[in-house]
Amino acid sequence: MTGRQTLIRSLHDVGLAAWFGGSLFGAVGLNGASAAARDPRDRTKVAAAGWARWAPVNAAAMTVHAIGGIGLLVGNSGRVVGQSGTRGNTVLKSALTVVAIGVTGYSGLKGAQLGKDADAPAASGVDPEPRTPDNVAESMAKLKKLQWAIPALTGVLLVMTAQQGEQQKVSQVVKGFLPGKH
Repeated sequence: MTGRQTLIRSLHDVGLAAWFGGSLFGAVGLNGASAAARDPRDRTKVAAAGWARWAPVNAAAMTVHAIGGIGLLVGNSGRVVGQSGTRGNTVLKSALTVVAIGVTGYSGLKGAQLGKDADAPAASGVDPEPRTPDNVAESMAKLKKLQWAIPALTGVLLVMTAQQGEQQKVSQVVKGFLPGKH
């Protein structure tokens, strides 16, 4: 690692923060607020419309995070290869990032399908009511799990980012390059 990486680190961290925060807000706030629509047939449509407005921002957040992550990986490649303990964290974090991107994309597709297909009464955008047809209720249950998986996955990525920051402390770098630590 040579020099400062403020821009790259900011892209990585701000992108991840927006991805996590927006997904958490959607799962809690947007889905919950959709229950306030007077007509139970509008609740899924309201939630789907909100998620659709968030989708381009979320895609930008994921892209910015990925650009920052790749930049950090390139900038820290020597340390990742040589410092004990960094390689495993980096590989796991990269794999979880790919999984989180996949879950986010799949959730978006399922949400868009539900929004188009669901003119059924519902308790909220992802919660059926007794009059909700079974196929719509099943789709809602799957989508609700997907939408909660995103903040869970990105929350783990935030923790791993903090761990990687700790690994960059001088004391940890020195310790990680000592013989017998690989």
